[in-house]
Amino acid sequence: MGGDRGPAAVVAGIAGSASANPGAYFIVHGDEAQIGPMIAKRKDLRGRCEIRHAPRVVTMSDKPSQVMRHGEGTSMWSCIESVRAGEATVAVSCGNTGALMAVSMIRLRKLPGVNRPAIACLWPSRNPGGFNVMLDVGADIKADAEDLAQFALMGASYARNGLSLERPRVGLLNVGTEEHKGRAELKSAQDLISANAEAGAYEYVGFLEGGDIPGRRCDVIVTDGFTGNVALKTGEGTAKLISDFLRDAFGANVLSKMAAVLALGSLKRLQKRIDPRRVNGGVFLGLNGTVVKSHGSADATGVAAAIGLAVRLARSGFHERLAARLASAGRAGQDAPQDEVAAPRQI
Repeated sequence: MGGDRGPAAVVAGIAGSASANPGAYFIVHGDEAQIGPMIAKRKDLRGRCEIRHAPRVVTMSDKPSQVMRHGEGTSMWSCIESVRAGEATVAVSCGNTGALMAVSMIRLRKLPGVNRPAIACLWPSRNPGGFNVMLDVGADIKADAEDLAQFALMGASYARNGLSLERPRVGLLNVGTEEHKGRAELKSAQDLISANAEAGAYEYVGFLEGGDIPGRRCDVIVTDGFTGNVALKTGEGTAKLISDFLRDAFGANVLSKMAAVLALGSLKRLQKRIDPRRVNGGVFLGLNGTVVKSHGSADATGVAAAIGLAVRLARSGFHERLAARLASAGRAGQDAPQDEVAAPRQI
């Protein structure tokens, strides 16, 4: 209910993801009078959605502290509660990020050993799989050396299970790759991340610069939430700028319009590659439950992408494996048991 586009975009996103994920079922939280008729109109959602009436909504302007104290009865609180109760495997929300993290923290609690949860996002890259993982991108603006070392461990586990990388390459974002550059906590974090590499089953590649974020040098980019969020929003804005420039250039005159027709296939592939909606969904790492944060402005395509990510994580048993990794980082090269995890009943 709390996204910029309202419940219609969320229901459309659920419908868009339903055919691609036939084993997924959904608990939809919100005003039943609004969402009930929307779901009833979707034939592909019949028998796959349960509505949980929640009369109140967390708005984008609500302060996280207020939601923590008075959030009961909101769709966001109800959504997180369904994960806490074990009724749902993953929570997906387009709502207020700060409030969502606050409610998730208070209801789900942190995993044992986690000092500071992080939000991880997928970033389009030149790597064979097409993406890198970056964290933190906004859970908290602060992070000391121990936090960054823990982000490396969680990010590597996410890349291992979400991107099927046996031994992810981890890098630490800095103002340069030279050893003498950067703040004191970054140098301390580098020592910790390097020391934990064998136990965390990842390869540490050293300091990274901004240009390495979409590159081939690593699979996981570790940074603090302030830097990561600025980088994320800058990347999304740049992608939109390029798209707008291309549209203006190919629409400038008759010849450019003809060129656009000839290049239509290539342009569509480029648009798909740089479209932020198709990699929508930041994962809250370090909580006793999985939460996927969709952009507040996400349309049906973006919501469907976030749900698709949630389904993949649920089916891989990601949360259980991450918990096992954090509980026993000394088990080098091991994740939680590799037994196949049953498809989630509800998201």
